[in-house]
Formats: sequence, C-alpha cells, structure tokens
Amino acid sequence: MRVVDDEGRECATGEVGNIAMRATDPWPPGLFSGYYTPEGPDRKAFRHGWYYTGDTARRDEDGYFWFVGRADDLITSSGYRISPFEVESTLLEHEAVAESAVIGLPDPERGEVVTAYIILIKGYEGSDDLVKEIQAFCREKTAPYKYPRRIHFVTELPKTISGKIRRVELRAKGGQ
Repeated sequence: MRVVDDEGRECATGEVGNIAMRATDPWPPGLFSGYYTPEGPDRKAFRHGWYYTGDTARRDEDGYFWFVGRADDLITSSGYRISPFEVESTLLEHEAVAESAVIGLPDPERGEVVTAYIILIKGYEGSDDLVKEIQAFCREKTAPYKYPRRIHFVTELPKTISGKIRRVELRAKGGQ
C-alpha cells in the first residue's frame, strides 16, 4: 500500500494522495479484477500499475496513513485539495453547530467553492452575522483556504439508512 498521486507517483510525507495497492502479476489474492458493467469489467480503478481504492490519505514520518476522505468527495478549490471531513470536524467545534455536511460546488474562479450545510443547536438562529462568525472561526482553526465560503442553514441533512451523509443529493441541490 502506498499514497500516490493521479499519475502513480508516490506522494511526499504529509502530502494528500490516493491510497493505492500495487497491482502485480500474479494478481494479489482477494483483489477483484474490475467493476462489472454491461460492456465488461470497468478498470478505471487500475492505473499506472496501481489499484486506486477511492480513498485519500496522507502518510506521516513514521509511515502511518491518515485517512482524509473519499477521493470523489475531495474539494479542489484554487488548486488546493480540501477534505470535507476536516471542514465538518472544524464546524462541529463551533458552539452553534449541531451537525454539518460539506461539499464542493462549481465556481468559475476557484473551480469549486467549499459549501457547508449546517443544522444549528436549539436556541441559535441562522443569520448573516452567524455566517460571518462561523467563517471566521473556521479560518482561525484551519488553513484560511478551507473555510466554507457558502453556508446554508438547514433543519435536516440527507442520509443513507446507515446514517452517512448523501453528498450527491446536496450537490444536486446546487447550493440551495
């Protein structure tokens, strides 16, 4: 297992990349040969001699992997790769936030813009002032480029039966 970039090169320590497993000959036991489609196996997950798991991580100095998130959930804004999980964790530290979900939405200047959907704790009301306060809080707690530039206050978040946030539904809303 390695953390590699999109071209199959191993990432530097601390750099976020794709978790990948070397696709060798003979084929590793237990590793499937591709996703089934009506046209035959889809092998997009197999590139540059690696099987890309669909997850991203960074590797520390001791060689441990630190999970960042699903590759298809990563937000690319102004050339930065931003983990929705990290932004959500920061938002949950704010006293007014009960729950949050973060996605990237298309933006002509940045490629994508960090967008948060927030359920407030009882007793708080969404307002422009609270948006500014939460944004300032995030800029203080994380790198300044990670803060949500758009915040929507909602009463519920779309979830799967197992409780995972359905980001695809939030993306389909297009920022509403």
